[in-house]
Amino acid sequence: MSGWAVALLGVVLAGLGAPVFALLAALSLWLFAGAGIDASAAVIELFRLASLPALIAIPLFTFAGFLLAESKAPQRLLAFAEALFGWMPGGLAVVGLVSCAVFTAFTGASGVTIIALGGLLHPMLLKQGYPERFSLGLLTCTGSLGLLFPPSLPIILYGLVAEVSIDKLFLAGALPGLLLLGALAVYGVVAGWKAGVPRTRFSAAHVRSAARAAVWELPLPVVIIGGIYGGKFTATDAAAVMAFYVFIVEMLIYRDIAFKDLPRIVRESMVLVGSILIVLGCALGLTNYMIDAEVPDRLFAWLSRFVTSKVGFLAVLNAILLVVNMVEIFSAIVIVVPIIIPIAAQYGIDPVHLGVIFLLNLEIGYMTPPLGLNLFLANRRFGKPLPELYRASFPFWLAHLAMLALVTYWPPLSLAIVQWRSP
Repeated sequence: MSGWAVALLGVVLAGLGAPVFALLAALSLWLFAGAGIDASAAVIELFRLASLPALIAIPLFTFAGFLLAESKAPQRLLAFAEALFGWMPGGLAVVGLVSCAVFTAFTGASGVTIIALGGLLHPMLLKQGYPERFSLGLLTCTGSLGLLFPPSLPIILYGLVAEVSIDKLFLAGALPGLLLLGALAVYGVVAGWKAGVPRTRFSAAHVRSAARAAVWELPLPVVIIGGIYGGKFTATDAAAVMAFYVFIVEMLIYRDIAFKDLPRIVRESMVLVGSILIVLGCALGLTNYMIDAEVPDRLFAWLSRFVTSKVGFLAVLNAILLVVNMVEIFSAIVIVVPIIIPIAAQYGIDPVHLGVIFLLNLEIGYMTPPLGLNLFLANRRFGKPLPELYRASFPFWLAHLAMLALVTYWPPLSLAIVQWRSP
């Protein structure tokens, strides 16, 4: 069967709903067979994947994230953030941004943030007088805000696929993530001031009450994120600590989750993990063939005829990633990353810097029309037509794009902390 016929068959099967992992596995086996290579070459990658020590971080972080999403932690954390920042101009907008960023980092890129926090924040923003377009844009964009902070699942997945230190990626994403969060917070303050949103009076008693209600959950970001940035934990250590801590807090202390619901939560979280791992394993088999066939070298040879500079390559790369990352994020990571890593190395791009670029593109892809996942989730959660959500998200999309340009062409923004922490 010719290559064009296989490509057409793949498109047809994908359109009929064939699983991504099955298409990737079939393609890799067909390519290996065509090259006269034993099919075991594809299976070797599954063994290598299973032997990676950092792999255990994925199920542990995912399980902990599902527990948090099922509990009343979002309400308690939101109440504390509102008590702490509600007195500011645009205080509730800042509360929404910070809360959603933290929640996304801990629950991963599964859309849980829009579903769990969107329903709480949307009526609150409208009640305080924020314009509906601004409120919709803020909540749509914050569904992926936080992917650059630990323990973000896409960071872990990128590190596994690219064979880059996950701890270095956590460090590299910190400053760009904080700057982006700060820029959006300023925009929220300005929007609140222009809309004449009333400020709530600061009350120490209210802060203490909200802190007491969330006293067991407030240390979680400090312990996990502080432990990773402080060098106390590796990503795997942090995953174990977080899973154990969240289980004790939500199941035994707050008792938000009944033990009869635990099997369902475990099943749902591990179905997500299983889908990620099976796609990852099948895609790595395909990647193995591409490396053996020198596909990245050939692509570089072709690309270098048209793009001779590092600046030009980064511009082309960002344009491609914005399209790829709004389609299917985990498949994009496991398929695209192994191809672009060696090509980027030819242009002298650090793989950690490339990781931050890729992940920020991923964050933007979630809100990029017409296929961004956040747009569809917001459409379902708020019942608003997609064109309205496109317009509402546009200012936030532009802010992300500006940060992407800054991260892309000023590598020290990503690498300074990594280099400072390196011995």
